[in-house]
Amino acid sequence: MATKFQSQTQQQQAAVAPTGAALYARFALAGAISCGTTHGSLTPVDVVKTRMQLDSITYNKGMLGSFKQVVRNEGAGALLTGFGPTFIGYFIQGAFKFGGYEFWKKTIIDQIGEERAIENRIGVYMVASGIAEFIADIALCPLEATRIRLVSQPTFAKGLVSGFNRIRAEEGISRGFYSGFGPIVFKQVPYTVAKFVVFERATESIMKSLGGDHDSLSEKTLTTVHLTAGLIAGFAAAVISQPADTLLSKINKASGDGPVMVRLAGLAKELGPRGLFLGLGPRIVMVGALTSLQFGIYGELRRVFGADMHERYVMTVI
Repeated sequence: MATKFQSQTQQQQAAVAPTGAALYARFALAGAISCGTTHGSLTPVDVVKTRMQLDSITYNKGMLGSFKQVVRNEGAGALLTGFGPTFIGYFIQGAFKFGGYEFWKKTIIDQIGEERAIENRIGVYMVASGIAEFIADIALCPLEATRIRLVSQPTFAKGLVSGFNRIRAEEGISRGFYSGFGPIVFKQVPYTVAKFVVFERATESIMKSLGGDHDSLSEKTLTTVHLTAGLIAGFAAAVISQPADTLLSKINKASGDGPVMVRLAGLAKELGPRGLFLGLGPRIVMVGALTSLQFGIYGELRRVFGADMHERYVMTVI
């Protein structure tokens, strides 16, 4: 059994593929579209999940029951609360995350060499995805803070622009937008690392069971592989990042004084282990579906954009 990065056919196809900035722009655009559309489409699920985390006394009837409560009390339109910052925030984040992952993965492989990269591919996946996500979170945090404020306080503002401007005017950029940067990093970095590592390994295992020959598989089969591996990755990532997701919702609900880490420690102590995993059920459903669709869409768009073969080190087992 040996591991390779690119087959001969892939190398031949790479000759006419985009390179450099044009290549990574395609990776970034594919990631932006996949993340923006999937997160945006699941806004209703995220609204209910956030309500369950922030007000477990009122929303205590499970996912379906909480859906009905929101619609009954506020109307069906409430399920789309925060759609604007969700779509825009994750569109930007997706560009940095997927484009950055491809860039840092190749950069690391070039630095340490293919042989060492093959032997330590889990480490390559972890470092590349961790760096990419950290940078992406800097761009995401203000929009995520706005989204959570709109969902947790429906009367706070009419939409993205007014909510963003109100937070900036009343609380400033640092406290208003980045008080949740610590928890968003603690949530998103482990989430993304687990997401990419599990996806890569799941893909590797599935490809091995199919014979390990990427070139011999149809586009439909490859899409199924991406969707299946993405679903497995989503389940793992949801469980790992759940405590930080709950803390992020809590700390963004209202302004507070004191260092962020002190406030986080206080919230964690107050909630306890059980409280930190509130909303895990719906989040597993949401993240599993979301991650599966993300990788499916990303793989298809990468192919459509002509960025599937060249300069992308594909680790498969044969």
